[in-house]
Amino acid sequence: MKSDPVLEVAGLSKSFWQGEQEVSVLKGVDLVLRPGDTLAVTGVSGSGKSTLLHLLAGLDEPDAGEVKIVGRSLAGLDQAALGELRNRHLGFIYQFHHLLPEFTALENIAMPLMIGGQPRAEALSRAATMVEKVGLSHRSSHHPSALSGGERQRVAIARALVAAPDLVLADEPTGNLDEYNAGEVNDLMLTLAAETGTAFMVVTHNNQLADSLGSRRRLHGGILEPVA
Repeated sequence: MKSDPVLEVAGLSKSFWQGEQEVSVLKGVDLVLRPGDTLAVTGVSGSGKSTLLHLLAGLDEPDAGEVKIVGRSLAGLDQAALGELRNRHLGFIYQFHHLLPEFTALENIAMPLMIGGQPRAEALSRAATMVEKVGLSHRSSHHPSALSGGERQRVAIARALVAAPDLVLADEPTGNLDEYNAGEVNDLMLTLAAETGTAFMVVTHNNQLADSLGSRRRLHGGILEPVA
């Protein structure tokens, strides 16, 4: 039996104003993810996928509803508490890797740990274990400019997972890759989800990636609906 949810979303709603017109983007979204779950969220541009990710990460506040991460409600948390929660429980992967160009692959992976207060040597040791998991030990001393697109995204995945988060939020993680590298990155995420128990929620336009994740929902008309 799976353990307690890492993500609970109940009645999440969000609207924006365009001039004098109110546009409802999310309408009562409900969602539960447990350890090791992998979920793809699809939808056309402007359907609210990025808005949903921002709400789940506490980067924006909903008009109604609640988000809980590992049982803790985001409502009412100040920025310091939100930052601590993100650092301890959330990992992030983006379409563009956002690696720091002045640091090596290993240092980029270790960065969340050092930001969280771990000594540099300990953080680098944990990062070395993670870089091995993503198959890049031979590239750990290289800077991002010397890495291929697929390698950079592997480093980004390792960075997202190095602090052993309960949940990874991924925004078009293969959107900047060719078909081969997209498949490699996709397989890597699935493998690591199974090995680590980290839940993955992936926003994507890639139907092949979405189908492979096992569970798929679509944002349509503000509703997060199942996809057969």
